[in-house]
Amino acid sequence: MIQQLLINEIDLHVQAILQESGVERPSTLKILTEHPAHLEHGDYSSNIAMQLAKIVRRAPLQIAQDLQARMEKNGRVQGLFRKVEAVQPGFLNFYLAWDTWAQRAEQAAQSLGGIGKNTKVLIEHTSINPNKAAHVGHLRNSCIGDSLSRMLAHAGYEVEVHNYIDDLGNQLADTVVGILHTRTEESFDRFGDFCWETYAKINQAYKSQPELAEQRAVVLHALESGKSNLAWMGNLVAERIVREQLEEMKQFGIQYDVLVWESSIVNAGFWDTTFELLSQTDMFHKVADGKLAGCWVLKNREDEAVAELDNAEHQGDKVLVRSNGILTYTAKDIAYHLWKFGLLSNDFVYKKWGAGLWSTSSQGSKKKIGHADMVINVIDHRQQYPQEMVKLALQVLGYEEAASQLKHVSYGVVSLSPDTAAGLGIAISDGKSSYAMSGRQGIGIKVADLLDHMESVIEAKRSKKTGISSRTIAAASIRYYLLKYQLQTEVILDLEQATEVTGNTGVYLLYAYSRANSILDKAKKDARVLHLEPDFNVSLLEEQEYPLLRHIAYWPETLAAATQQLAPSLICHYAFELAALFNHFYSACPVLKGSESSIRHRLWITQIYKQTLQQALELLGMPTPNRL
Repeated sequence: MIQQLLINEIDLHVQAILQESGVERPSTLKILTEHPAHLEHGDYSSNIAMQLAKIVRRAPLQIAQDLQARMEKNGRVQGLFRKVEAVQPGFLNFYLAWDTWAQRAEQAAQSLGGIGKNTKVLIEHTSINPNKAAHVGHLRNSCIGDSLSRMLAHAGYEVEVHNYIDDLGNQLADTVVGILHTRTEESFDRFGDFCWETYAKINQAYKSQPELAEQRAVVLHALESGKSNLAWMGNLVAERIVREQLEEMKQFGIQYDVLVWESSIVNAGFWDTTFELLSQTDMFHKVADGKLAGCWVLKNREDEAVAELDNAEHQGDKVLVRSNGILTYTAKDIAYHLWKFGLLSNDFVYKKWGAGLWSTSSQGSKKKIGHADMVINVIDHRQQYPQEMVKLALQVLGYEEAASQLKHVSYGVVSLSPDTAAGLGIAISDGKSSYAMSGRQGIGIKVADLLDHMESVIEAKRSKKTGISSRTIAAASIRYYLLKYQLQTEVILDLEQATEVTGNTGVYLLYAYSRANSILDKAKKDARVLHLEPDFNVSLLEEQEYPLLRHIAYWPETLAAATQQLAPSLICHYAFELAALFNHFYSACPVLKGSESSIRHRLWITQIYKQTLQQALELLGMPTPNRL
């Protein structure tokens, strides 16, 4: 990776300068490189000389010139740079040797392949309540998690993907109560759509018939005991919903290795073992008096006092077992995470659920699943506090290494734009900039409905339909739309914007990719050029080609940053700019016209562009079609 090689070389010479000056290296000194905005300033630049000026008491330009001389003497970073230049007030500019770069370009992005060697990563994502159809907010979670799994697998990690199914929760209980105590005369194409309406109806019924809320407690108890008619009904509802949800996700290229059911965690005795472990620490105790009397709580190290807040979401102490003996979600999550890291003596047994997919079960066989070195949980930002409590529990139990390897990929929720909300019947007279989806009110955009709508938009706008299906294009477009935002950004879904096919969209990327394929295919069929092998020729480089080549050269470091930061949006931004630069190159530099040497040269650029964009699209979980 060019950037890392450059940083390592600069660091080598900085260390020498510090030693020669008799100065100890400050801990705050950090060597960074930038991509200059203007070509005349090179392909990389660094301000390290200006950082060193005060430390070694020399002029920044003098230090930059010293570094320039040392790097020139040392081979200009393994021959990758044709020139190193020191300029006022002390910048170092680096100019790539494009002929040397081209010789190594096809292998450059493969340099990440060994980063995760011998390291197992367990990624949990999706984890939708199995009580109704999935909505687009759930889909954002799944797309992020799936792209992360692809990125980490590319980096050489052993990746195992889990989907956690809360089959003992309030939401499933509400749907069961709704099936028993509400009525519908509508017809539905899918069971999940029926449950969507039923869940909303029962939550409305609770307001007019408060006694119905007591039925939720009855169903919850039945689900946990697992031995009654109600338990069977809950199991059947959950299983049917999960199968529909998995089929929906499959249309977006999203797959899993393991389904982990909450009931399996309870039945396998995970909490009993966890309770015993926690009881041996001073941070877990039963509250004797006050509003939390009878509750077992995990103390927050930052607040030794027992918090006495009614129904507080973020208490100083977190209740793990309520006074009536019922476990909280966080208690089961702590036990689950101890298992994820292989820290429990208990284990699951598994049965086949589908092709390549296993599910925890009451009966089955043992498998080598779990025992991760790193755990990544893709959960929206509202779950930050429970995630912190899981990490705290690991620390309290002395598992500091596991706690340090527990990563919460937090992201902003998906809300509705005013226009889209109004289209769903939501009153927007209060003038808010966005409106939350609400399963309890039956307000939101279902994944299946959005995909159907996007497919119809694509189908209507396609002039040629000889390539991949409109539905595949629609799924890719939706996926890109949900991935392109920075993780912490709230996605305000506007149906008009979400279904655009120009600008920074998935459709634009697919067309830009298929255009390169079309050029390369034409070259194979054109009698005049079919015998020409793509070949880079630095002497033929034109001004319009440099920006595209620079961007391709930056791909390995972009991918490394996206993987390190667990940020798929970085790949989205890179891919869009890459596609735009190629389209500009294609317009300014006809590939299949001109001299033979020019054609060979531009075919090489087209080919390396195609390979780079293909890798980016695959990591984003998007198709790479030969034509659209």
